[in-house]
Formats: sequence, C-alpha cells, structure tokens
Amino acid sequence: MRELVIAFGLFLFIEGILYALFPAKMKSMLKKLELVKVSELRAVGLIFTLIGFIIIYYIKS
Repeated sequence: MRELVIAFGLFLFIEGILYALFPAKMKSMLKKLELVKVSELRAVGLIFTLIGFIIIYYIKS
C-alpha cells in the first residue's frame, strides 16, 4: 500500500511540474486531445497500462 501512495505522489509531482513549467503547451495539448477519437484514447490508455504493469512486475520480481 505504501508503494501505491508513493506512485500516486510521483504521478502528481510529474503532472504538476509539467503544468508549472509548460502551462501554455499543456493547455494546447488538452485542446488537441478533443480531436482524438475515443477509441484511440482507450487503446493508448490500455497500452500504457500494460507497459506500466510489465514494468512494475519486473521490478517487483
């Protein structure tokens, strides 16, 4: 459970630093996100989820 909290904190840190350093770019990227199809977003999300799971699995084993 501790590792999950650390991972969530790291996620928030990285997300926050991107918005702090590149606010205009992040705003522009979010606007472009509206043009992407839902199915493409879902596919990319699943791919990132699998990659993350594989990384965690190999680190933990």
